[in-house]
Amino acid sequence: MTQMRRKATEPRRRPKQERSRERIDAILATTMRLIGEKGIDAVTMKEVGALAGGPIATVYHYFPSKSAILAMLYERFSEESRARLREIVANVRERKDVMPAADRLLDDYRGRVAGDPAIQDLQNAIQADKALKNLDIAETKRQAEMFCETVVPLIEPEQREAFARIVFLIFQLAGGVVRLALTQDEAEGRMTIEDYRSIIHAQLRLFL
Repeated sequence: MTQMRRKATEPRRRPKQERSRERIDAILATTMRLIGEKGIDAVTMKEVGALAGGPIATVYHYFPSKSAILAMLYERFSEESRARLREIVANVRERKDVMPAADRLLDDYRGRVAGDPAIQDLQNAIQADKALKNLDIAETKRQAEMFCETVVPLIEPEQREAFARIVFLIFQLAGGVVRLALTQDEAEGRMTIEDYRSIIHAQLRLFL
């Protein structure tokens, strides 16, 4: 069952030729645009194929299901997220650098989601899809570990395990907080983000 589920959510083929890569990029871009315009539930494989400039058979040639398209879209979003995280934490040298880095990560994530409604819808779809629900948790764990790799050397050895657990929770809860803030009016949403920032600071101070 697990093997069947994995196959249903993975691309049928990884692109090796430029033409194939361009075709997959067109499918992904079209899907993301449609998600932003009408929501994930209203997007169909047939519509993606038509608007991406080819027959539905071409879409199924690369993706066995809509879940597989969502998985690759999320993979690309996650790759960009990790690249931005590396850039931000690269400036962490001392304990005093950790809090500003955490602030930048929160603000960067909020800005990306607020600037592209399709990202929020994509994340909601990933969490709602039974075959994909663990992707978000796994990615959160990976990014939390990346943050810890930089910061843990600045933490007392006996506190490092507890620190890693707190960082994972901070990263995991950030998605829900940002989604909540974006459903509120501007002033209330800003207050929600600042309240969460205060929680992050309070937790980090326990270790820094």
